[in-house]
Amino acid sequence: MLIFVKQQIDKMDIVLLVLGFVFMFMGILGSFLPVLPGPPISWVGLLLLHLTKAVPQDWLFLGITAALALIVFALDYVIPAIGTKKFGGTKAGVIGTTLGLLVALFFPVLGPFGIIIWPFVGALVGELLNKADGKTATKAAFGSFLGFLTGTFMKFLIAIIYLGLFISKAWDYRLELFPFIN
Repeated sequence: MLIFVKQQIDKMDIVLLVLGFVFMFMGILGSFLPVLPGPPISWVGLLLLHLTKAVPQDWLFLGITAALALIVFALDYVIPAIGTKKFGGTKAGVIGTTLGLLVALFFPVLGPFGIIIWPFVGALVGELLNKADGKTATKAAFGSFLGFLTGTFMKFLIAIIYLGLFISKAWDYRLELFPFIN
């Protein structure tokens, strides 16, 4: 009887593991979708994994990864503005970049290239509507677009690293999470 109890799966651990994986996936999506804060959502996935009985709670690890997620989250708002200002752009270019991204996500007319082309077009239109001449608008749109790509790349990189950490921890504690595979 004691052996049978030891072999039972802790259902709450499985729920936390699955939810953690869902949060990891949402964090990766959040790298591209402006409405989802990618790295903090991925961090919640790590937290959920550490809340299982199988994985020991490592508060230093969770603290460092939380701080990193918050720093990248904050930088995502600063970097596009820096890129825009550095290339002579305005807030209209940043708004245009965001709107261009939304067009790419919800109307994938250009397929995977839309995620690159539409934010640039949005920044260009934003600058032109802000009464910039063609050369200034193009330069500012490029700066805004470059800032957007940098922020997106940072968020995606952190989300992928967190997914790798999640999988690594789950693998290390697989026998505790799934005692029947022993």
